[in-house]
Amino acid sequence: MLALCLLYAGCQTNNARLKPVIAGAWQSITQQPDLGPFTGEKQQPVDFAVWKARDGSWQLWSCIRFAEIGGYSRLFYRWEGQSLSDSSWKPMGIAMMADTTLHEAEGGLQAPYVFEEDGTYYMFYGDWNNICLATSKDGKTFQRVINQEGTAALFSGPLYNARDPMVIKIDSVYYCYYTAHNQNDSGSGEPQSAIFCRTSVNLKDWADPIVVSRGGSVMKQSNWYGGDAESPFVVRLNNQYVLFRNQLYGQNSLNTQYSSDNPLRFGDNTDELMVGQLPVAAPEIIKEGDQYYIVSLKEELNGMKIAPLQFVRE
Repeated sequence: MLALCLLYAGCQTNNARLKPVIAGAWQSITQQPDLGPFTGEKQQPVDFAVWKARDGSWQLWSCIRFAEIGGYSRLFYRWEGQSLSDSSWKPMGIAMMADTTLHEAEGGLQAPYVFEEDGTYYMFYGDWNNICLATSKDGKTFQRVINQEGTAALFSGPLYNARDPMVIKIDSVYYCYYTAHNQNDSGSGEPQSAIFCRTSVNLKDWADPIVVSRGGSVMKQSNWYGGDAESPFVVRLNNQYVLFRNQLYGQNSLNTQYSSDNPLRFGDNTDELMVGQLPVAAPEIIKEGDQYYIVSLKEELNGMKIAPLQFVRE
């Protein structure tokens, strides 16, 4: 039986597939936010982003659903922590709401993702129909990037409700992973949702979408027909890529991982590249020094929690 090798800085993966493992205790970092007049009895923090701002503080923006704002009931709320070990990050208030004058769907903001490059912070997010872009210099205050059509949209489709964007850069190419689903369950037993990827060299012009993951055995583990391929997150580890693909939120949280040497291939209606499952929801993976961390929704859907993470070779 082959021994497992923990992946630390400098450890070469060769062609071994990698599996994420929770490597310590969970710690709560955020609680249910106070939205003031928009507070809803059933509100839930869901998909989120975590990053370090220009001043060194940690930022967490979450989509809050079932807020009392009309439309699709979603807005962005912000917390701030001085270190990853803080047990209760400071609530900073509502960070962004949909702008219908820019043709964003009312209450339709979904799933931000942020990365920094050359002094600029880029925030990708969904407006219910499109993947959109905003930028910032300090990593705290973002302005939408308006296109020639007068919106912040980068692209949409090919299916309904394009959402949950996540971006990595490989060499000089940006890879934007996101999810979308059919508007109605066909009842055919075929995949109704998928994780797509579009590539770009300038963050403005995006190639046609490629299906990178859909179907497989996890298709039956979601509680609705479009929910088995949500919240994609891809981690690059030397010459391997690990995809986190979500199926369930709440008390039965479930996320499936796939490992591949090709960032555009994690399995189309096959479990060939599946390496494991974790009882987490909509996870974000961050790295501080040589240590990886996983941030997940709490089972009660009232905040976020964090734990150390390791990747092991199969």
